[in-house]
Amino acid sequence: MNSKIRDFAIPLTILLLATFIIAVTGADLIVSAPFFIDGKWPIGDQQPWHLLYVLDRGPSIALGASGLVAAIIGYLSPLRRSWIRPGLFLVILLILGPGLIVNTVFKDYWGRPRPREIVQFGGTKEFLHPWQKGIAHKGRSFPSGHASAAFYLSAPFFIYRRKKPEIARAWLIGGLCFGFLMSAARITQGGHFLSDNLWAWGMVHLIAVALYYLLRLDRDEAPTAAA
Repeated sequence: MNSKIRDFAIPLTILLLATFIIAVTGADLIVSAPFFIDGKWPIGDQQPWHLLYVLDRGPSIALGASGLVAAIIGYLSPLRRSWIRPGLFLVILLILGPGLIVNTVFKDYWGRPRPREIVQFGGTKEFLHPWQKGIAHKGRSFPSGHASAAFYLSAPFFIYRRKKPEIARAWLIGGLCFGFLMSAARITQGGHFLSDNLWAWGMVHLIAVALYYLLRLDRDEAPTAAA
């Protein structure tokens, strides 16, 4: 299978299959239910879950800022031209993924109620599956903004995957682990369903794959006249 097709097909398959399993088994409600205790979500206020919530987008913004600095240095220094594309990749992915697509397009307009807002957990709104569009601005559960920013930390995987696979794997594993922890935090707080976090990862990852090929990180830097 062509590597480009594989890079898109595998995460898409995971997303669709996992969404189907979650829907059939009722995992969204089952996973959230244990954290709804006496009409509240007390576990989410405990550590480390509260700390993760407070961290929010701080780490992702720091990584994106480092990408911006790298791109500027690459533009100013002929010896660092190879930093431009990786730096732009980090910046554009942050803006498009956790920024525009997740938090603006979907969170603001998809309208899926949060766990703490639905009838099953003491709220007044109807539970909706991820594919069911609610009323814009009346529900901001799908997908998770916190989780998308956390999963963004695996972005350097795409920068190093060709030439430094061990470093790439370390970033991928680290970013996924941080994303899983943030996802758990948001579930314990009644802020998001399991599927919200799943799609937060999926959206960021697929946008990263698209940018990886659009910015041609899959190939070597073209030689310049100055070189």
